[in-house]
Amino acid sequence: MALLARLVSLAVLLALWQGISAYAEMRSLPAPSAVLAFILREARNGDLLFNVGVTLARVAVSFVIAMSLGVLLGIALGRSRLADRLLDTPLLVVLNTPALVITVLAYVWLGLNETAAIVAVALNKLPNVAVIMREGARGLDPGLEEMATTYRFDRRTWIAHVLLPQLQPFMVAAARSGISLAWKIVLVVELLGRPNGVGFAINYYFTLFDVTAVIGYSLVFMSVMLAIDALLLQPLDAHVRRWR
Repeated sequence: MALLARLVSLAVLLALWQGISAYAEMRSLPAPSAVLAFILREARNGDLLFNVGVTLARVAVSFVIAMSLGVLLGIALGRSRLADRLLDTPLLVVLNTPALVITVLAYVWLGLNETAAIVAVALNKLPNVAVIMREGARGLDPGLEEMATTYRFDRRTWIAHVLLPQLQPFMVAAARSGISLAWKIVLVVELLGRPNGVGFAINYYFTLFDVTAVIGYSLVFMSVMLAIDALLLQPLDAHVRRWR
């Protein structure tokens, strides 16, 4: 039923889009068939697959970096009051700094290169992960901590059987919210300073006032990210919450 409801809502959306485009100026809002034709044409000449692949690679690298550092930072903040007091303000500053500002500064300080692009995306995502993981680390069950002390768990056993099982739902939540944030920021980073990728392509076609191409690239990459969430992150979320 859930799948049927989604398909019906998608059909209604496409019908509404088709109806509005029929009355709007074609150049301002192309019909779904025109967008589909562009996607197929761009896929045949290889540009679409190349740009989507480049952007996915940037998302993956920055995502792994931000998740790794964010998880460690969040656990440290949640477990240590001193660390939380020292780093809370810098964390809030970065968290509330606009993504555009961080991206521009990364390009100014590191140059218009791939390193700056990855750093900009990772810095934009890292505080979000750290904040979520901090809340998870603060809420660890004291009963399990007492049990670990009683049975004299070593550090590895404590991490594997006490810490990680309790933090897994927070990790998945951070991953799901973070990846949706990361791919949007990657497009901004590419638009501002990279010679390839979906953001670059959207900016290129924007300069040509080609709305069909802009919508086409946006829909393709949005579909890819939704597929990653539905096929990977949602099942993972259900798996870590199965005990409930």
